[in-house]
Amino acid sequence: MKKKWFVALLLLTTIISAEAHFFTHNQPFQFASACLSLLFWAALLGKATESVAHYSGERLGGLLNATFGNAAELIIAIFLVKAGLFDMVKASITGSIIGNLLLVLGLSVFAGGLKFKIQQFNPLLAGHNASLMMLAVIALFIPAVFMHGLTRSEISMVSVVIAIVLIIGYFLWLYFSLVTHKEELGDKVDGMPDLDQHEEPDWSKGVSLLFLLIATVFVAIESEWLVHSVESVAKALGWSELFIGAFLIAIIGNAAEHSAAVFMAMKNRIGVAVEIAVGSSLQIALFVAPVLVFVSLLFGNPMNIIFSNYEIAAIAVASLIASSISRDGSTNWYEGILLVLVYIILGTVFFVV
Repeated sequence: MKKKWFVALLLLTTIISAEAHFFTHNQPFQFASACLSLLFWAALLGKATESVAHYSGERLGGLLNATFGNAAELIIAIFLVKAGLFDMVKASITGSIIGNLLLVLGLSVFAGGLKFKIQQFNPLLAGHNASLMMLAVIALFIPAVFMHGLTRSEISMVSVVIAIVLIIGYFLWLYFSLVTHKEELGDKVDGMPDLDQHEEPDWSKGVSLLFLLIATVFVAIESEWLVHSVESVAKALGWSELFIGAFLIAIIGNAAEHSAAVFMAMKNRIGVAVEIAVGSSLQIALFVAPVLVFVSLLFGNPMNIIFSNYEIAAIAVASLIASSISRDGSTNWYEGILLVLVYIILGTVFFVV
């Protein structure tokens, strides 16, 4: 699509979405217009991410995209926490984790594999990511098993301690991967071509970061507008709260990662695509979820970190197959299909329970 047409449609869909949100009470129209506008802003976010990755490298570029993409999900979750919809929050956290590990990674691997027979990235990084996924599963599994029968204050105390441990673990991982072991986990050993072999981006570094920030802000705004209408639309269709949170809201919240990761994989930048998908899941599990525990304390209504058996099982299954497929540091289109098939299986089960 030509740039002038893209900009025109971006502005037009945003204006229509704002008008629908503020001046109409037609929630299906609000939902549809927010979805359409969100797709254009997600496309801009993907383009900005590609440009930033050119200047900062595959790993940091992927980390930036995961962080900016998760900003929308964090904002959505804060609104849900404020409303006391803790089950919906936990379901959306679950959906974000499995959505990134299965749907985003699966579509990226599949799309990239159709164009390139084998795509390679850093196997050492893949191994560390797998270990961190297991940490996330353990952190959710242990409270669900051991905290039943405790008082509310005891559960809240344990939840806060676990949240602190996960946040510390996440920041130590960033320090480990971006500082002390940067060379071992960096771009030069991920099997990808050097960045200077790619065409020059359309924007400078400063402009790229500016567009990345602007796109993130509007993705967050449109996501909040969409959530405002999605509950009534979904409930009118008879969908469960678990399915709404774990799949519908999660897919919408992950729209930015979807477009950016797939776009990168199709350019044979599978390293940054994996960093976006897996890195986003890790950030949700090890940072966003713990932060929401502290946010709930600020609202005076503590949220615990006990997830349901369905949610823990889904996260464990997604982590297991994503780790199995990515550990060797190479991917092909069929592995992408496997990830998407598991996502469909989980989606079907969540729809009927």
